[in-house]
Amino acid sequence: MAVVDDPRAALRRGLSVEARGLSQVVRGGRRTLENVSLSVRPGELVAIIGASGAGKTTLLDALSGMRPPASGSVRHDGRPAPDDAVGYVPQDDIIHQQLPLARTLRYAARLRLPAATTREEVDRRVAEVLDVLGLAGRAGTRVGSLSGGERKRASIAVELLARPRALFLDEPTSGLDPAAATELLSLLRRVAADGVPVVLTTHNPADVSRCDTVVVLAPGGRLVFSGTPSRAPAHFGADDVPGIYGLLAAAPPFEASPATARGFQDAPSPRRPPGVLRQTALLTARNLAILRANRLTLAILGGSPLVILAMFLMLFRAGAFDFRHPDPSTTVMILFWIAFGVFFFGLTYGLLQICAELPILRREVFGGLGLGAYLAAKVALLMPPLALADLLLLAVLRALDRLPARDFAGLYLTAFLASACALALGLLCSASVSDVAQATLLLPMLCFPQVLFVGAILPVPVMAPVGRWISYAMSNRWSFEALGHDAGLPALWRDGGSPLGPPLLASYGSSFDRATGVNWVILAGMTVVLLGGALLVLRRRCPRG
Repeated sequence: MAVVDDPRAALRRGLSVEARGLSQVVRGGRRTLENVSLSVRPGELVAIIGASGAGKTTLLDALSGMRPPASGSVRHDGRPAPDDAVGYVPQDDIIHQQLPLARTLRYAARLRLPAATTREEVDRRVAEVLDVLGLAGRAGTRVGSLSGGERKRASIAVELLARPRALFLDEPTSGLDPAAATELLSLLRRVAADGVPVVLTTHNPADVSRCDTVVVLAPGGRLVFSGTPSRAPAHFGADDVPGIYGLLAAAPPFEASPATARGFQDAPSPRRPPGVLRQTALLTARNLAILRANRLTLAILGGSPLVILAMFLMLFRAGAFDFRHPDPSTTVMILFWIAFGVFFFGLTYGLLQICAELPILRREVFGGLGLGAYLAAKVALLMPPLALADLLLLAVLRALDRLPARDFAGLYLTAFLASACALALGLLCSASVSDVAQATLLLPMLCFPQVLFVGAILPVPVMAPVGRWISYAMSNRWSFEALGHDAGLPALWRDGGSPLGPPLLASYGSSFDRATGVNWVILAGMTVVLLGGALLVLRRRCPRG
């Protein structure tokens, strides 16, 4: 790595890593690490190898501090892991693909570098990292258009921005052609030459010969060798490194090579990441830039309310709320579909927001990002377009005589709160699933109960007891009943000119008698609970280490 003229660079010397007695057990009682002890010196390039399922990634996570072991300890320069300046690159990309590379790195730098770092220093650091990684000529290229090897280097670039004191990589050469893999290992060798320990997992035997040390794990997470690559084959009685894998599959009781303990120096003072408000502002700006760069997503977000509005106009005739000639059945359906429409807006806006970027989020949280700031940025980005969509829907329906000419502000606030509650539900579900396909499958499962148990198609008073209890958990029930109250349905049905009104009102009982403010409080409370649930799920799925 090139030496940079920055006084803080002196504080980013490599650290030592010492692991003692690491063991890890996953669900079902299966052991993935068993009493592993080893040390890594500053400037050492270490490869962890073993058969699939031997615990390579588990060991890497424990050494980096990403996930603490069930027992044993890891110390970085004599202090409990993790050090605040550890770099970690998982197998998945940890960089958004919608923006140009340099712009993406600038956002990452402003989130990771100390809060006092100026914009000029950020630009200079991004330029330095791009030059070191041979990506200067690709600075203006959208990340999604980079080759596989370039994207892997871009993920490493995110880590190098903060001058890590140790670098951990999970399968960095996976999926790369031999030339790209060789180039990447040469890069990691240069990083180690600057005194930064580099630890990687690999299935590629060619990677091992370029490292200083190879750590071999047998099935069950047992350490069976730690030493130079040239000595590894003889230790197992194999001809070469690929031959070690076949011998490991037989799981003989190999003895572990001794792991030498080494001394440590005092660690530098930890850096202070940006505060919650600054993180929220940076993430909101980045999310907006990503959204603007993705024109198809932007068109869907803006176009779906227009399509739903057009269907409402084609479905419902004007004048249903005319007091002299009301149409009770139409009025209840108009208000129900408004409640469902704004719910659908919020749910779909939030449902894909988190699951698509979980690998990025995990790494940024490990680097100091606050989950509260992350969720706040999602809400700050999505609520304005939701508010505009709700306003457009109600304003056009009012202008074209599909809504009563009364209390527009109350109707709009109900719609806004309903959308916010649905957005919170979408974010919670997005945080709970692992990929976009699972989130997509959830959509009908979340929508159907909001249709059946709201009380529009079948009034709540005439539901079976179980249905009535389920209806309490449906946000659409409270928005539908608030809309009915503000639209004056009881008076319209009771005193209007339709003979169908009184019997329909009797079937709904006191559904629309509750004060609108009570429904607003319920919707706001559900929103807070759902956002709190999303935060708890993210804390479980994105540990700080």
